[in-house]
Amino acid sequence: MYNVVKNLHSYWAYLVVIILIIAVANAIIKAVGDKEYEAKDFRISLFTLIVSHIQLLIGLVLYFVSPRFELWAELGGEVMKNALARLYLVEHPLVNIIAVALITIGYSKHKKKLTSKFKLKTLAIYYTLALVLLLSRIPWSDWLS
Repeated sequence: MYNVVKNLHSYWAYLVVIILIIAVANAIIKAVGDKEYEAKDFRISLFTLIVSHIQLLIGLVLYFVSPRFELWAELGGEVMKNALARLYLVEHPLVNIIAVALITIGYSKHKKKLTSKFKLKTLAIYYTLALVLLLSRIPWSDWLS
């Protein structure tokens, strides 16, 4: 089960990163170009929200079924001294939960804005912050191998 969930989490991550890059680029280009907010923009932001939440759920399942989870019991307070254990057990989950929270907040806030400019600006800010956080804590050594 672990390998299935791990592979699903890894491959779904590609989808999340691609969709989030598309959403950020779309929001920035349209906000800077003073373009109108359209139904397509709503669908892109909604799809980004959905795929990121699915990734979060898969990640939470993976976190608790992972053999690395047992390192908490083995290392105790030493987890923070071990860079790899800290990345997988603390940094990656925490930062990515924050990234998904930013996507959720940005999506919710943009719906309340009345003008296209503010809708797109809100999406651009929150989704860009989420993208930066997400990219900062991807375990690149495992992901690209």
